[in-house]
Amino acid sequence: MPADEAVILNVAGKPLPFRDKKRKADRPTYRQIIATLKANKERCYIIDDANYLMAFESFDRAQQKGYEKFTDMAVHFKELMDAAAQTDDDTTVYIMMHVETGDDGYVRPKTIGKMLDNQLCIEGLSPLVLMATRDADGYGFDTQTNGYTPAKSPIGLFDSPRIPNDLKAVDDAVRDYWGMKPRKDAAAK
Repeated sequence: MPADEAVILNVAGKPLPFRDKKRKADRPTYRQIIATLKANKERCYIIDDANYLMAFESFDRAQQKGYEKFTDMAVHFKELMDAAAQTDDDTTVYIMMHVETGDDGYVRPKTIGKMLDNQLCIEGLSPLVLMATRDADGYGFDTQTNGYTPAKSPIGLFDSPRIPNDLKAVDDAVRDYWGMKPRKDAAAK
């Protein structure tokens, strides 16, 4: 993704695996991310890696007793999902998350506490869920489930159940499919 066409909200603050400079905010909090999404000054946001929002809050509250902290963490993550959903119709928000495989063999976004897992299907809140995988051809995105992953995409969005690991190409396809404005003129917003 060209640096002038997306903003990366780099939750862990780790160095990004790109040679060129990207527009980013390191170690943003829920409050900062939600405020950024509500301001909606860009047409493409990438939240990498959203799991760390929960993990950092869990460590910050490790000494706190009781179930309330887990409820708070679930509510904070739902507020993030709500803010992403409330951006305008020409804005994309990509929420990158690590996954875990349950005892039942199903792959799910990795969360903390059971409230998000049991009462809110995170992947159900999005019309598009891509699963990053690696095979003999290298890294790619699965666009449809194999029966055990949350991968899904609308019919006709992609020509294949597996596509190259290229978020710019994904965003271009999404914008074309839903008739969204291009990323490039985001400064005019």
